[in-house]
Amino acid sequence: MDPLERLKRDAAERALALIEPHMVLGLGSGSTARHFIAGLGARLAAGALGDVTAVPASRESERQAAELGIPLIDLPAGGVDLAVDGMDEVDPDLNAIKGLGGALTREKILASSARRFVLVGDRRKRVDRLGTRAPVPVEVIPFGWQRTRERLRALGGDPRLRGGEDEPYRTDNGNLILDLAMDAAFDPATLALALCQLPGVVEHGLFLGMAERAFIALESGVVELTRQSAEPPA
Repeated sequence: MDPLERLKRDAAERALALIEPHMVLGLGSGSTARHFIAGLGARLAAGALGDVTAVPASRESERQAAELGIPLIDLPAGGVDLAVDGMDEVDPDLNAIKGLGGALTREKILASSARRFVLVGDRRKRVDRLGTRAPVPVEVIPFGWQRTRERLRALGGDPRLRGGEDEPYRTDNGNLILDLAMDAAFDPATLALALCQLPGVVEHGLFLGMAERAFIALESGVVELTRQSAEPPA
């Protein structure tokens, strides 16, 4: 296995230990979440886990889970017990940027519906400040998207249509994504509020104050972080 994929798997394995019988799980999407789903399927097949159901955050995750025989349900009114997902960036307070995989809206619905929301990822995802490596994905409806883009630009960033105008990327919801690269250090909470107030914006990829903990895989092992925990070793 590729060393980076091994790190992703190691982080996912730690999150699998949180699953208990009778849980309703939220399955994220992306490369690290795929390892979590694969591990869940393997444990169910081996009889090591039982009586769990899951809600997938994307069609890709739904296909993988179905192929592995994981029982799937629609998101119930009561939410889910545990949601596990990867991230594109995570800061020391466990605020995250998500959405480079395109499923940010469904991922945020799941995360906000979870009693416990846990992030999993490799060492590359750790940043001191959000926006260091990744843009903020913003899902927008197709109608008037160019006007929405200009309104995003007015917030001080550079919004770029994912996929380009000839073949734009479409989310599972049929919408477009504008990847918003901020010009300089920005306040995530202020930007999140501004994005929520823009007509045409469906959802944004700032996941602030949502994660209970994160499992970060390093070459030396997996570090468990909470908002009160110390920085992991380099």
